[in-house]
Parts: sequence; structure tokens; C-alpha cells
Amino acid sequence: MRANDTATSALERREPSDLSGRFGVDVFFPIVHGTQGEDGALQGLLEMAGAPYVGCGVLGSAIGMDKDVSKRLLRDAGLPIVDFIVARAGGVNGAALAHRVEVELGYPCFVKPANLGSSVGVSKVRTAAELPGALDEAFRYDRKLVIERGIDAREIETAVLGLAQPEVSLPGEIVPRHEFYSYEAKYLDPEGAELIVPAPLSAEQTREVQRLSLRAFEALELEGLARVDFFLDRKNGRWFVNEVNTLPGFTEVSMYARMWQHTGLSYRDLVTRLIELALARFEARQKLETQR
Repeated sequence: MRANDTATSALERREPSDLSGRFGVDVFFPIVHGTQGEDGALQGLLEMAGAPYVGCGVLGSAIGMDKDVSKRLLRDAGLPIVDFIVARAGGVNGAALAHRVEVELGYPCFVKPANLGSSVGVSKVRTAAELPGALDEAFRYDRKLVIERGIDAREIETAVLGLAQPEVSLPGEIVPRHEFYSYEAKYLDPEGAELIVPAPLSAEQTREVQRLSLRAFEALELEGLARVDFFLDRKNGRWFVNEVNTLPGFTEVSMYARMWQHTGLSYRDLVTRLIELALARFEARQKLETQR
């Protein structure tokens, strides 16, 4: 049986939810980026509506969006991460924070809103004099910030797909043509970055980044799909998990789809597989008892 036939059969077997019957929707594909789209809020709404949906659940979505929480969970799971400091609105002593950055991270470092994507509000800080402005910019978007040590690294990504036994794609590489992979490089400058799939890595490096991807996917309670972003230190070859994206770009030329295409899964079959996973999770959850 073909994958598309499997998805159709699963749709035919499933009893429609209230939302399905009301709007004629069999399964939701929530391609809504950013705040309230991929942070668990929309997923919670779909859970309350009793509707099947593609991608990570409420917990995994919320964890994936919060760079502080996700980094702590990755660290607790023994995965390598870049050193970082957290700053919160209303609790920042400028002189004390600057001293911590100087001692614990050094320069350059990166200041990021903890709960945002697309590099919005992110600044590369080269000197202590640039830190206050970077903090002010990031605090425009969030009340919690992550300040990370800057390293000279290649940016490598993988695509993960599945539930209990997820699979990982061949890796890709982002080569920014700006100083870093900023919002401008991602969205405003058509020549802002080169996307290379598959990434030029050794067989051993490819196996290692795939292994780390699966461990990160499990450690952060992710389901369905996620893109896992890494740094590969140019000086010593060490891997660092940078962050995860639980709702990556999803056009045919987006990195998530391209990595799977080069791994042998077409865009059509990828979408079909995601629908199958959404329905399988929904059916499994429907069997659980929620009260005595």
C-alpha cells in the first residue's frame, strides 16, 4: 500500500472530532510561526478542540520555543551546549551582568530574546560598550533573555521525523553572507545565506550529528517533526546543540523539506507521513482515560 493510500485509509477510519464536523477538517497542519503559533498556545487550542494536528504537542512546542528551558534540559541530558547566562526584565543590574558576561562568556557574545524565532531581537555583542543596547533591543520582545558565548563555528542542521522511533535526515549547512544568520540575512537579503544540502561533512561527523539530533529530540519531548540546529566549532571540531525549531519553514525549498528530499523522501511523501503521524498520535491519545 502506498503512503498516500495509508493516509487516506486512516482518515476514513477515524471518527470526526467536533471541530472536524463543524469545519470539514480532518487534520490541522499548524504552519503558524512565532508567538502563539509554535509555542504551545495554538497546540493547546487544538487539544481542547479535540482535533488532530501535525507536529509537536503542547509541552514540546513550549520547550522548543524557550531557549533557556531547552538549553537546561539539553544540558541535564548530557548534550553539549554553548555556555549561556539568563537575564530577566526587572532583575538586571547592568554592572553585575556586564561583569558576569566578561568573566563567564567573554566577547563576542550573542543576546537573544528567550522566546522568539527568526533571529528577531538578536544582537552580536563585540564589546562591553555594546551590551546595554543589545539588552534594550532584546527586552523589546521578551521579559527573559539568553546571552550566549560566541564561537567560530559552522551552522549545521538536521531534520527529525517521527514519534516513538524518530528518524533523522542527512544534515544541511547554512553559510551566512552577513556577520551572522540575522533576520536580514534570512528574510530581507535574497543573497543573505547559502543553503548547502547535504552538508560537506565526513561520514563520522554525519553519524555523530544524527545521533545528537535524536537525543535532543527525545530530551525535549518533541513529536512529529523538528529541525535541530547545531554549531560545529571550526577550531576543535566539537558539536554544540544550538536550538530546535518545532515548526520550521515548510515550502519545498525550505531546509527541512530539502534535507528530507536529499535523504530520499519527496515533499509529497513527507507531508503524507506527517499527516499519518498526526492521526496515529490522535488515535492513541483518544484511547487514554482522563478520569475515573
